[in-house]
Amino acid sequence: MRIAWISYDFGEYSIRQVNALAREHEVLLVMTTEVEGRLLREVDPAVALCCFDRPRLRQPLRQYASIRKIVRRVHEFGPNVVHFQNGHLWFNMALPLLARYPLVITIHDPRHHEGDTVSRKTPQAVMDFGFRRADHVIVHGRNLVETVAGEIGIRRERIHVIPHVAMGETASPLRVVEDERQVLFFGRIWEYKGLEYLIRAAPLVAREIDDVRFVIAGAGEDFERYRQLMETPAQFVVHNTWISDEQRAEFFQRSAVVVLPYISATQSGVVPVAYTYGKPVVATDVGALPECVEHGQTGLLVPPRDMRALADAIVTLLRDNRLRHAMGENGRKKLEQEWAPDVVARKTVEVYECAIGDCRPMREKQPA
Repeated sequence: MRIAWISYDFGEYSIRQVNALAREHEVLLVMTTEVEGRLLREVDPAVALCCFDRPRLRQPLRQYASIRKIVRRVHEFGPNVVHFQNGHLWFNMALPLLARYPLVITIHDPRHHEGDTVSRKTPQAVMDFGFRRADHVIVHGRNLVETVAGEIGIRRERIHVIPHVAMGETASPLRVVEDERQVLFFGRIWEYKGLEYLIRAAPLVAREIDDVRFVIAGAGEDFERYRQLMETPAQFVVHNTWISDEQRAEFFQRSAVVVLPYISATQSGVVPVAYTYGKPVVATDVGALPECVEHGQTGLLVPPRDMRALADAIVTLLRDNRLRHAMGENGRKKLEQEWAPDVVARKTVEVYECAIGDCRPMREKQPA
């Protein structure tokens, strides 16, 4: 099978996937030059790589030139199927130019999140237009099927649930000793991530755990309002910036617990990273997170916006080393069994086969 994979974002995710697909198929990876150099060096030599400059949304002429390059390269490759990641303001409008090929779209976020000003630059109607162009779509949780079917209007038989691929470096040369009192919040900081509830829960945790420390690592919205919520700023170590892979490896290895206090969610790329490093997750019971975090097995689930429940779950894991490590190991096993790149690739190919099979009769009926 010849697969053209197009992505404006999701660099690490895409590379993990195409490397696995390339073991049995021919793959063209089309992605932006913004991807970190180290990641690009990890692209398997068997993958045909096409990088493009990503213009600003307000630059229509440059967008046109970029899209023209992408479409031309896809036509040259002649794929059996095109796999597009989520969507893009300008490229969504160009999807009809690829109508000759079966199209699969992975819908990472069916709806814009609270506070995510970056994604909201692309109107929801434009995103939905792109989603509806797909012959089949992939989501990362059963919980998302109803949103995609009910709000976007895609038939359920064309929606496939495939877990988020494993991410993180299992063979990292960096070896860091775990700090049994360190709690990690990782990822981009927007309102829907619920960071304020972790900050409000911190004093409750500190009453039970001496010298507890909260590491906050990620870029996003203005951080000043979060600083004002900190009752004891010395308990927090803040890295409000882009995080390198080396820093990520250190933060996850050193931390005892990873916390996702989200007030809403679709899926999360943070959970598979936590499992890669054998860390249990405390998460809220929203979106598809309960499908990623098995309560009592790979972590603990709490209601959103409940600081007391969040604090109690964190304290439970920090107090019990054996329980914490057992959950971390369960997470690692779940990752290997369900989210390993080869496992995800096989399930993704099944979706491609469905899309190709559905499109073939329609194309055979078209006049020569």
